[in-house]
Order: sequence, then C-alpha cells, then structure tokens
Amino acid sequence: MRHLFTPFNLDDLTLPHRVAIAPMTRCRASQPGDIPTELNATYYAQRASAALIITEATNVSPTACAFERSPGIYSDAQTRGWKKVVDSVHERGGCIFLQLWHTGRVGHERLQHGHPPLAPSVTDGRDFLQVYAMDDGWNAVKIEASLPREMTKEEVVRTVNDYGTAARHAKAAGFDGVEIHAANGYLPHQFLSPGTNHRTDAYGGSIERRCRFLLEIIDAIKVSFEASRIGVRISPTAKYNDVADPDPPGTYRYLADRLQEECIGYVHVADTNAWSGKPHLDEMLPYIRAGYRRTLIANGGIDAGRAEALVQEGGVDVVAFGRAFLANPDLPERIQKGAVLNTPNQAFFYSGGDERGYTDYPTLSELSKDA
Repeated sequence: MRHLFTPFNLDDLTLPHRVAIAPMTRCRASQPGDIPTELNATYYAQRASAALIITEATNVSPTACAFERSPGIYSDAQTRGWKKVVDSVHERGGCIFLQLWHTGRVGHERLQHGHPPLAPSVTDGRDFLQVYAMDDGWNAVKIEASLPREMTKEEVVRTVNDYGTAARHAKAAGFDGVEIHAANGYLPHQFLSPGTNHRTDAYGGSIERRCRFLLEIIDAIKVSFEASRIGVRISPTAKYNDVADPDPPGTYRYLADRLQEECIGYVHVADTNAWSGKPHLDEMLPYIRAGYRRTLIANGGIDAGRAEALVQEGGVDVVAFGRAFLANPDLPERIQKGAVLNTPNQAFFYSGGDERGYTDYPTLSELSKDA
C-alpha cells in the first residue's frame, strides 16, 4: 500500500495519505431544526485520521431535503452545531469539507415544510426516487416522493443564492472547504441531464445551458471559499434516482473542461452503479481526466487493493471509502496493517436514534485492550 500512503498536496492543503471518507447520509441531526449534535461531533472526530473527511450531504435550504433528520447549513443554530463538529475534527488534526446538498425533485412535502419539491422540469419518476422518513421508532422508511414543481427563473436564482449562503455559514463554522453534490440524481445533476431537464430557457437545452446552474453555484460559493477549496461530486452514468444521461462522455467532457477553467480544487467521481455490481469507473475516468487535470477523487465499490492500483497507475489521486469507513473509524490504520475490517451494521445506516451503528464500532486499539 505504498502509493496509497504517500502524502498528497490538495493545492495548499497537505494530506498525510490518500484515504478519504466519502459523504454518507446518516440521519442523526436533532429535531426540530436539523441541527448537528455532540454525537455527530464524536462520529466525525473518531474518523479524523482520514486524509480528508467529506461530510454527509447537508441541506442548503428548508426545501432541499430527501432524508428526514439530515442536517442543514442554512440557520445560525445549524452553523453552531457544525462548528462543534469541525472543532472536534481539527483538534485531532483532521481536515473536513462540508457537502452541500439540494435534492430537487427527490423529496416529499412532509420533509419540506409543506412545499412540493422543486425541479428543473416536471418529470415523474417517483417509483425510482429515494426518499426516507422516520417511523415512530426513529427507523428510516422509504416513502413515495411528491410530484415536483418546475422552478421559475426567480427560484433558480434564489437556489443559487441558497448555496452561497450555505457556503458562508460553512466558512463561519470553520470548514476547510465545501463539496457541491452534483451526483446521485440530485438537483445539479437533474439540471445536467436532458432526461430531467426539459427547460427552454437559459438553463436547458444545450450542454452549455444545462451546465449553467452548477457553474453559477460555483461562482456563488467563491464569495466565501477560494476555488481550490471547492470540490464537485459527479456520477455521469448513475442510474440512482432515475437521472439517466444519454451521452455521459459528451456532457461530462464539456463539464470537465469548465471545471478545469474554474480551477476547482477537486472532482469527486462517484461510481454509484458499482453498488449493484456493475462498475463504470474505468469508462468514466478517461473522458473526465481528458478535460480536468487537477485532483481526482474516486469512490464506489473500491477495496484497498484496487485503491492502491488506481493511485499507483495515476488514474486518481485520492480514494474515498464509504461503508468501510462507517464501520472502521480507524480505516487508514487497518488498511496499512492489513487488518480485518469490522462489518457495517446495515440495520442502523439511517437510524435516527442513538449511537448504535454510528459511534460504537471498535478500533484496533480497543479490540487489543479487550483481548
């Protein structure tokens, strides 16, 4: 694992190795208010040995939610809650970026204060959309999405401004940077794909116009963060949340060129199809790398051996692990030592309750003491 454990410079940030933690929805924010708690701070602090922590997706407005009890970053109380998280990670020498999230048509009025979900266009794929609410036992239960409403031009502009406000709050909380969630079928991804964007105004039609929403978000965030502290997560071939692009190489080669021009700190390539055993990473990397030549992070169905090979071959610079980091707060140490990994407790992936399946996974040192 020699290449995976060499330091890496993410522009002005020096990462001690190449093992990052991927964003994972965990549904542990307090209610009411969707505010991060001390338990959240403990969770992230436990994983501060990651080269880079990318937080769970975090709502940029009250109408941006697809998972009940997911945190927000649009209020002062949420900002104060996140500051406790950031401080706990920094105290352990970690680096942490906040992932900014708007779910667009993937939502329900119950989760969005009675408002219908907003989308680039009205497209009804509700049978395929992943929306979760909590039952009486604080267990996440999939519910049918509400039919979305097409965004007016004014609402598009307001949503771009919501990202800018969220970034300002993230800066106040002390985050090292932010990542825009433009993958997994959420709002920026919905604008990028002609399958969900049927607009005829300046935000729809050509590739250039479909990319406009995401590029305006980047401009809004640049008021608070340098471009080098902004990441963008994409999933060009994702089937998740029913956002299919008929020409991923065409769309994402153009987008990669533009992100290179913007000097974005990194592009985070999520191979969500690997979740179902049909990986696409090898076909995505060439057309993304052809346009974007700065830092690439890869995620999705990648084990330690594959991660080492990807870094050694120069295909990517950093690898982000999800479920493995969820169940192993000391994952870099375990990979380096070739140690056995804890098994994730799937029953508590999205539980909104206590520490079970969240902060109760043992580290190697704790196992050694018990032995």
